[in-house]
Amino acid sequence: MATERQSSRGKRWLTYGGLGLCGVAAGLPFVWMLLASFMTEGETLRRVLLPEQVQWANYVLAWKEADFGLYFKNSLIIAVMQVGGTLLFSLMAAYPLARIPFRGREVVFVVILGTMMVPEMVTTGPNFLLINWLNRHSPIPWLNNWPALTIPFMASAFAIFLLRQFLRGIPGELWEAARMDGAGHLRFLLQIALPLCRAPLLTVGMFTFIGSWNSLAWPMLVTNTPEWRPISVGLQQFVSEAGAEVHLQMAGAVVSTLPVLLVYFLIQKEFTEGISLSGLKA
Repeated sequence: MATERQSSRGKRWLTYGGLGLCGVAAGLPFVWMLLASFMTEGETLRRVLLPEQVQWANYVLAWKEADFGLYFKNSLIIAVMQVGGTLLFSLMAAYPLARIPFRGREVVFVVILGTMMVPEMVTTGPNFLLINWLNRHSPIPWLNNWPALTIPFMASAFAIFLLRQFLRGIPGELWEAARMDGAGHLRFLLQIALPLCRAPLLTVGMFTFIGSWNSLAWPMLVTNTPEWRPISVGLQQFVSEAGAEVHLQMAGAVVSTLPVLLVYFLIQKEFTEGISLSGLKA
């Protein structure tokens, strides 16, 4: 018994040690980003570990030099619109796949899951051609405007899958009770299913917000003026032919990371619950 107990304790400490090393490895880039944001340009070039004197002015220079106020506002508007659209359309698609029987339902679901296996770069070309066509034939401009930055990403296969898995787990007795009260699918969705979906909805919103906030290639493809470009494009303002202003770029990166961290800390409980309850149900 003593040997088994010691073996179990050794395995536990080994597991904790391995997880601790993984945590340190994952956190080191963020620590260096924070430290570099307080260095001078010379210190970043010399690759020193700690700044000799904290340069708080780096944040002021980064905000003004790259017009971060405009980029920050653009990113916030784009992210909010994309999150709202994704939640709306994903829930509308997930509910019938989970609760309304119709011919070919499983085939439709498999096709939606299949789109998750297609690399994003493969769909970039067709998406751009479609956006370019809509830009020529739509009464409102799509390129250099919010539609091209938000609408193509309001349909998420992962979000539909996550919500569908959760909706399938809602007890049938609730639906039968709602039918006895004269409720249809729309009323059941709005009054019963929607309040129960708080955790997976927040999870979908979190993933969508992060994806929108970190997007770089697509915004640079569909915009050529700063008017609607997000903050990820603003970070590229510190890179020129002469090299990168690393100290200012890191200061901008810290600023751009704060909203994501804030959102995560606000919903981390629901985020974890949404993954455990939605993603593991059959």
